[in-house]
Amino acid sequence: MIKTAVFDTKPYDREYLLKAQASADIDWLFHEFRLSRQTASTAAGTRAVCLFVNDCANRETLTLLKDAGVQMIAMRCAGFNNVDVAVAKEFGIPVVRVPSYSPHAVAEHAVALCLTLNRKIHRAYNRVREHNFSLNGLIGFDLAGKTIGVIGTGKIGKIGAQIFRGFDMRALAYDPYPAADWAKERGVEYVDLDTLLRLSDVVTLHLPLAPTTEHLLNAERLGMMKQGAMLINTSRGKLIDTPALVENLLRGHLGGVALDVYEEEEGIFFEDHSEHLLHDDTLSRLLTFPNVLITSHQAFLTREALSEIARVTAENMARFAAGKPFIEGTTL
Repeated sequence: MIKTAVFDTKPYDREYLLKAQASADIDWLFHEFRLSRQTASTAAGTRAVCLFVNDCANRETLTLLKDAGVQMIAMRCAGFNNVDVAVAKEFGIPVVRVPSYSPHAVAEHAVALCLTLNRKIHRAYNRVREHNFSLNGLIGFDLAGKTIGVIGTGKIGKIGAQIFRGFDMRALAYDPYPAADWAKERGVEYVDLDTLLRLSDVVTLHLPLAPTTEHLLNAERLGMMKQGAMLINTSRGKLIDTPALVENLLRGHLGGVALDVYEEEEGIFFEDHSEHLLHDDTLSRLLTFPNVLITSHQAFLTREALSEIARVTAENMARFAAGKPFIEGTTL
């Protein structure tokens, strides 16, 4: 039995983790609040903690976890930029993650955002609900014959490129480590980043957040994009300089923006703020643009992805309790 504190828990987390428990002897302690230095004390008496993208595991918090007796950290996601992995290693606390839960889920959501924004389905849905059947202002464009630019060709980026190719789009890709054989097989052309931005009608981001990718799309690079181009981000919010994005939209340069992530989403996304003022001027401004579509970090939210996240997390917990090696490729 391994007692585990699960932070930032939602109903679907409980459901799928409890299902996965059938094959692992785990005592889950579910918390709705996030991990921080203020809440770390609640991990006392547990051997492991299970975290999500907005939990804070910096040095101060990790010190408190170590003092509380925590011996393992399991991320129920692929990203880990919110964990100071070097400090965790210093403290002898292994950190595991779920590096590939369902690349199809995220890639398909990026395509869904593109189609919805382009054909203005969200606006049409709201109109029809109010018995407004006018088509004015709902004109989109054919994807066929246009150019998709895929920045990052890991598992998600590859699947996204393949789906967009199915719309008869020309596919350009940028990645520091090109997959030449895959590109040749799928009819994808690798180019440098500046060329991709200049030529693409739609740009979709599929990169991890790192010091080299933070604000990859800054004011200068956003300005390189084609007039009227569409930008999609289902990866990490900090890949885009959001104030620069707002200025670009105000100038009427980009044709549309679809975001499933936002660089200051902590404390906002995954929560219901419908009864409160939104204390984020930049996000509030983005929400006023008719050509901006935002979803609340839900690209991963499919039955298949949640099942795989729970399975890998529970199995790593069980292996840790039994003194066995973690699942290959999940250790940080």
